[in-house]
Amino acid sequence: MPHVHIDYSANLEAGVDMGALCEAIRATAAEIETFPTAGIRVRATRVDHVAMADGDAEHGFIDLSLRLREGRSEQVKHDAMTRIFDALKDFVAPAMESRSIALSVELREIDATFSAKFGNVRDHMVDQT
Repeated sequence: MPHVHIDYSANLEAGVDMGALCEAIRATAAEIETFPTAGIRVRATRVDHVAMADGDAEHGFIDLSLRLREGRSEQVKHDAMTRIFDALKDFVAPAMESRSIALSVELREIDATFSAKFGNVRDHMVDQT
């Protein structure tokens, strides 16, 4: 793992390619040594109903949730969160030049006792890492 879930306001779709953002975040996560490539999941969910700040319907947001299985040091977690947040900020910088967008990231640890995993993704990867 990590699992990355991006919630974003629907009004950003015209100016931010969410599929490309998912790929940019995946590529960044794949560069982080403690993340097994086969465990990376990035998904984005459009949020149609939003009320922000002063009520201006043009305000947009991207909220990124990074979930990791427990056991990594504070330094590793902080580094991972920072690198992924930097990738998000870099990706949306062009859109932020012309409109208001609020960005946020939160890292949460998953208690392995209460998190079951099963799959065969590794069996179908060219590079089995």
